[in-house]
Amino acid sequence: MILINSKLPTIGTTIFTVMSKLAQEHNAINLSQGFPDYEADPKLVEAVAQAMKTGNNQYAPMPGHQQLRELIAEKTERFYHTKYNPDTEITITAGGTQAIFTAITAFINAGDEVIVFEPAYDCYAPAIKLLGGLVKPFELQAPDYKIDWEMVKKLFTANTKMIIINSPHNPTGSIFGKDDIEALIKITKNTDVMILSDEVYEHIIFDGSQHHSIALYPELAERSFIIASFGKLLHTTGWKLGYCLAPSKLMSEFRKVHQFNVFSVNTPMQVGIANYLKTTDVYKKLPIFFQEKRDHFRRLLSETKFELLPCRGSYFQCVSYKNISNEKDVDFAQNLIKKLGVASIPVSAFYTKNIDHKILRFCFAKEKSTLEKAVEKLMKL
Repeated sequence: MILINSKLPTIGTTIFTVMSKLAQEHNAINLSQGFPDYEADPKLVEAVAQAMKTGNNQYAPMPGHQQLRELIAEKTERFYHTKYNPDTEITITAGGTQAIFTAITAFINAGDEVIVFEPAYDCYAPAIKLLGGLVKPFELQAPDYKIDWEMVKKLFTANTKMIIINSPHNPTGSIFGKDDIEALIKITKNTDVMILSDEVYEHIIFDGSQHHSIALYPELAERSFIIASFGKLLHTTGWKLGYCLAPSKLMSEFRKVHQFNVFSVNTPMQVGIANYLKTTDVYKKLPIFFQEKRDHFRRLLSETKFELLPCRGSYFQCVSYKNISNEKDVDFAQNLIKKLGVASIPVSAFYTKNIDHKILRFCFAKEKSTLEKAVEKLMKL
């Protein structure tokens, strides 16, 4: 009998796996896990296939395909007026989650404290705990999920090592404003606190709002890892390809972990994406593309008994069901699958203490017909 001393004794299977599996078992419409049900651009698929056919099937360089890193550097300068050296400050990763895990692993030691704004993407806290770090959650309140930065400052101790931010935000769809950036600059000034900025939804932002990337602000960029995702950009979440931007002194430590974690990532996809992005400017199309989906989904949901929360970015819509049921959100979400055939994510899963505010998250990165069929079922509540 092997005695196992678990490093994550309180962690079970991620809620995304649980709800998608339940959706499959009940043949439900899956608006839970954040992936599209429509195909990527055929030109992109052909670019990857061509990369395979022309022999790009062996290990890529550890930091990533050179041409792709150069394109990322050009794009970052074009959008955020900041230069990142493709040789020393950009690394291609196996998705955004691997980049997040690698950045945390490179710097967090036992006893280090990391401030996390909750509800939060569920990979942050387990990675911190795995390394012996301490999660310092700051709980945000619906409907706007605004940050009280004076209260955040009170969480700072001599052991505060990192702050994790996420804008546009998963699961709430909130975004950072200029006031948030100014407050973040103020509280981190003259400290050694690093920032991990999860910006995987950077181009999915609505109503003419600006994405305040950390790359725009030199006093923050010098202490930050910025995480991005080709899966979100190109509607290819299953390809698990992303990247990390950081100043060379931070990226050097990041790569020490990266090289022994995955070493390098999918070569033909890197080559194919690079060739595709050379001829196709997808960035400016995304806000319009997803805002049309958001607006259509919100119009449909307005006819249900759900209370719609604001959605200013990402491809997630949160709703309150407090006027419908007193059930726990996990139970309510499971019953939606079993009884009505629609899958969502209970937002309590995004809190380390599983706080239940009777709120669900739906993904609207779906075909128009999929959203219409889902809401037709939800109308029965």
